[in-house]
Amino acid sequence: MLHSKARWQTGCAESSVVQKLAEAHHLDTLTARLLALRGITTPEAAESFLHSRQDGFHDPFLMKDMKKAVDRIRLAVEHKEFIRIYGDYDADGVTSTSLVMFLLRKIKARFDYYIPHRVREGYGLNRQAVEKAAEDGVDLIITVDTGVSAVEQVTYIQELGMDVIVTDHHEPPDILPQPLALVNPKQADCPYPFKHLAGVGVAFKLAHALLDRVPEELLELAAIGTVADLMPLHGENRTIVKMGLKRMQQSAFPGIRALLKIAGIESQQVTSTHLGFAVGPRLNASGRLGSANNSVELLITGDSGRANELAQLLDELNQERQRIVREINEEALAIAAEQVQKGNTFLVVAKPDWNEGVIGIVASKIVETYYRPTIVFSMNDESGLAKGSARSIESFDMYENLTACRELLEHFGGHRSAAGMTIKQEHIDALHRQLDHQAKALLGPDDLVPVIRADAACHLKDVPLGWIEQLQKLEPFGAGNPSPQFIVENLRLTDLRLLGRDKKHMKLVLSESQGESTVQIEALGFGKAHLSELISPTARLDVLGELGINEWNGIRRPQLTLKDLRITEIQLFDWRGTADAAARMDSLKAALAASEGCPDMPAVVAFAGMHHHALPQRMDALGCPLWIWRAGRGLKPANERAQGLVFGQMADIVLYSLPTTLGAAEQVLAQAECLERCYAMFKDERSSAETGMPSRDQFKLVYGSVLKQGSWDVKDQRLMTLFSRRSGLSPAMIEFMLTVFGELGFIQEHEGRYVPVPSPAKQDLSKSASYQERMKLTEVEQFCFYSSASELHQWLLKQRMETSKEVLEETTK
Repeated sequence: MLHSKARWQTGCAESSVVQKLAEAHHLDTLTARLLALRGITTPEAAESFLHSRQDGFHDPFLMKDMKKAVDRIRLAVEHKEFIRIYGDYDADGVTSTSLVMFLLRKIKARFDYYIPHRVREGYGLNRQAVEKAAEDGVDLIITVDTGVSAVEQVTYIQELGMDVIVTDHHEPPDILPQPLALVNPKQADCPYPFKHLAGVGVAFKLAHALLDRVPEELLELAAIGTVADLMPLHGENRTIVKMGLKRMQQSAFPGIRALLKIAGIESQQVTSTHLGFAVGPRLNASGRLGSANNSVELLITGDSGRANELAQLLDELNQERQRIVREINEEALAIAAEQVQKGNTFLVVAKPDWNEGVIGIVASKIVETYYRPTIVFSMNDESGLAKGSARSIESFDMYENLTACRELLEHFGGHRSAAGMTIKQEHIDALHRQLDHQAKALLGPDDLVPVIRADAACHLKDVPLGWIEQLQKLEPFGAGNPSPQFIVENLRLTDLRLLGRDKKHMKLVLSESQGESTVQIEALGFGKAHLSELISPTARLDVLGELGINEWNGIRRPQLTLKDLRITEIQLFDWRGTADAAARMDSLKAALAASEGCPDMPAVVAFAGMHHHALPQRMDALGCPLWIWRAGRGLKPANERAQGLVFGQMADIVLYSLPTTLGAAEQVLAQAECLERCYAMFKDERSSAETGMPSRDQFKLVYGSVLKQGSWDVKDQRLMTLFSRRSGLSPAMIEFMLTVFGELGFIQEHEGRYVPVPSPAKQDLSKSASYQERMKLTEVEQFCFYSSASELHQWLLKQRMETSKEVLEETTK
């Protein structure tokens, strides 16, 4: 077995809706099903979804206060007033700022921009920046991607004689600021039909209103910010991103061209995935580690040379950001692990002087690892404050729950799934207690296991290349329109290889029988190499992932990108012939430790009589619990590590040594109630005297030599050597045969000499106890050493089935 990381769910779609969509747009049934699962249930909606056009944009003046904002900006242009754009330092903020700069430049306004420093100033409007604007003679401040919670700061702007227009997309608090215009579609009384615009989306609508046309030339900026801020890609967002990506193939922005180039992205192949995982992080890196002005300058420059320089700088900053994240991750995950062990449902991790620019990434990593709502704080001992970044899980509304704790916070803002905040350090523990209490009241065990929603379960034959190509019609993919995911079950593993310079990725070749033919597919598991130790070559796998096409040397094949996998039957790992048992055990322990839901150590089983006197100490040194099976006594803990553990609760069991009988191995397996993976090492540490079985003819040959010799001294090794030479058998085997002859009454020991018994009664060799024992061991050797891995696996499954049957019969008596 191998448990999936997440709960798998498959969506349901009404067959009549699927049929209607398929007929209206000449789609195959599976593609029509994907549309229905995304809420596209009418031919008209499908037309809009599949063919994004300008008419997909809503009237910008439906947004509350948009007319006020437009009128005030036009007045400022007319009177040559000075405008300051006040932005944010993330990718949404810098694209919003850049977009409004292009807009104001187009309408010939006097303006500049200001983005606060993440560490020195933090998020949003602040008094010092407002005072600086007044000193600089600013008449009008336009906020982008910020301001909806800035009640005091907006009032202060007005007190200093400036006007302010707030454009934002964050959740409005109960008490709103009162600027000249507040443009945010999420306001309760705003009639705008689409509520999920990014900050740059709201800025784009401002441009739409001011120019009285759809500003297609600004779509690339709007697309980047929308994807980078994880906005749902449906409705207007889908139109923005789809049209923006198309323009990006021949971008008019030197900065965007330079970003794509340094990220290794062909402009003709750019996708929303590239924006989210390559372009967005580089734009974010500038604001995370220093000034976001570098990102703005990159986006607004018309100089290709300067754009290349800035793209190189952002790439270097992104690499430095990755290094810092790795360091903080290591510390933060260790603290989070302790809290999970203590039973915390909500995790709060805090430490002085962590880089504030990356704590959101660290919070996301903790959520990915432990699937608990999480806040990561960076504490500043000088100010006594801590700045935090929160990330949540599906069933927990972070913004709503922080609102219930607002008395402990200096200020906060955000969404259902993410938030930022500032708090006095002495309030962190109280905040943790309150949020943990709220989380425990709201969340059950199932809520703490992530869910992956697959679009369909299918067979490999159902997804030919032509159909996979049709999936491109559903792009762009992202939040709200995830890449289609499919479950394929009961696949045979044909090959497994590790990939990458650090061997962190794995490639599986999986096959499915279809009548007399076999269909294969490659599955890539990025960052999943640790699972390779936990997948047996004889396993049957269920996989969940995204389907795509791999093209190599002109050959195109279906390919699956693994998101999760599971193995539902007990696995058998063939470890026979392992030369370095300690290294093998260390690799297994590392794989178990890296795999969520797995215990971090295997149980090791040895069988008495196999000369394992030093084994308890060796297993203690390896950190593995050891049990030894003895005839008549059964299975007992045999080292310190095993004390206090219950063998029946162990999921991973190593059959270290050759069992004395198959029955002994079967008794051990019957007690392994929670067995998921069995590792058959079957080491044979017996001496040569204890192995092998002479043939009947060899017994006759040696017995003839014994009769010919007559009596001899039992200590006469010279004679044993002579018998060995005559028969071609080892002296140890000769000793075994003499023991058998003695048990059968063919020879006897008298006064220190072996003496043949004259005219002994005829006896079958099988009457000898030593012969019987050796025969049983020979049968064990034959099975354990020479059976195929598949035969061993079938034997294991048979034992488990018989055990389950016995338990069922016992419980139904």
